[in-house]
Amino acid sequence: MSDSPAARLQLLFEGHRLTPTQRRIAHCMVRKAADVPFLSSVELADLAGVSQPSVTRFAVALGFDGYPSLRKHLRDVAPPRTTASREDELNEYQQAVQAEIENLRQLSAMLADPAPVERAGRLLAASRPLPVLGLRAASSQARGFAYFAAKVHPDVRLLDEGGSMLADRVDAARRAGATALICFALPRHPREVVAALEYARSAGLTVITVADSAFAPVAAHSDLLIPAAVGTGLAFDTACAPMLLGRVLLEAMCDGLPDAQARLEDFDTRAAARGLFAD
Repeated sequence: MSDSPAARLQLLFEGHRLTPTQRRIAHCMVRKAADVPFLSSVELADLAGVSQPSVTRFAVALGFDGYPSLRKHLRDVAPPRTTASREDELNEYQQAVQAEIENLRQLSAMLADPAPVERAGRLLAASRPLPVLGLRAASSQARGFAYFAAKVHPDVRLLDEGGSMLADRVDAARRAGATALICFALPRHPREVVAALEYARSAGLTVITVADSAFAPVAAHSDLLIPAAVGTGLAFDTACAPMLLGRVLLEAMCDGLPDAQARLEDFDTRAAARGLFAD
């Protein structure tokens, strides 16, 4: 486990049953891990979009007397804070890029323990067919994963449209022999994604989820959730870390498919014969 501020916060939250509001606070704290030890309860409440009493109740839920005790604990374990930051000299666009770089660093630190990704790869490789779910903001992540997965996996089924047919398509995949489903879940989380995962698990599928936080609403309906933070510094969220995590999962899945390399070579041969690519 990494010793980064975000990783220490994740450890602090583990094992506690948190309400949706408390999960919102926890998610905010992980995103602002370096700053949290120096925030007042009012400042944290404003950042998380909750009330100040909610922050106090959150601290008590974690076993502290109140927010001052929680903040003292965080300061005791936090690295020294520098008085000046290079980010103060950056414009808002650069700050957004730097925040995304930090998200990638957190992902790298998390991957120091490859066991969850390796387990996910084995589950994905073994599922025939393999449903890939992602709606709204996460649809592009799901499509990208499905596009590449189809080059090595014999039967990939993209589920990127909601509505009444979604449960039918989950049923069809299960009847065809699917054993696992991978979901990309990013803010804001559509209710129908939560419902679809709940339904998929009730149908007997193992649900593997890439989400922006371990406290996302989909967590309760996932057998294996691997978090990758999104950037929030621009008007629309950025998702470099979830995209990269998707590619890492593809690599792990390839390791579980003995004919993956042969399939890739066959595709390259046919693409060359068809003159598919300009380069």
